[in-house]
Amino acid sequence: MTAPAAGRTSKRSAKAGSRAAARRVVAKPTLLAGGNPQIAKGDGDAPVQAYIAAMPGWKRDVGRHLDALITRTVPGVRKAVKWNSPFYGVEDQGGWFLSFHCFTKYVKVTFFRGTSLRPLPPGESKHREVRYLDIHEGDLDEVQLAAWVKQASQLPGERL
Repeated sequence: MTAPAAGRTSKRSAKAGSRAAARRVVAKPTLLAGGNPQIAKGDGDAPVQAYIAAMPGWKRDVGRHLDALITRTVPGVRKAVKWNSPFYGVEDQGGWFLSFHCFTKYVKVTFFRGTSLRPLPPGESKHREVRYLDIHEGDLDEVQLAAWVKQASQLPGERL
């Protein structure tokens, strides 16, 4: 077999290159401890959707519901992925009001000014103003969550 002419590749090397490119495109993100997807930080909807798509099992549906509920409740919400978690904020508030993160048996929603919400979200934190909501499989109270999201979006944002 002779070497391909300059500027040309053999059919075999072209196929190998396209297979390698396909593997890169469909490569799944690494799941960290507890099944949390490792997604590169970035601003906007695209990294958040990549995070949600990489959430394992039933947690993916929770992520879709959370994102849809937040987007519906807070028109024009600002989104980003930081520290392998989606963050949501309001531009006028100058920071973030909520994030979520996958754990082995639940999805933890963090309200950065949670002690100002009524009723208080159930999860306490070592941080003075933070409150948590742990969502287990089949356990999503959309009405209460929407009320908390609306309240949280109207508070000053957390700068991170």
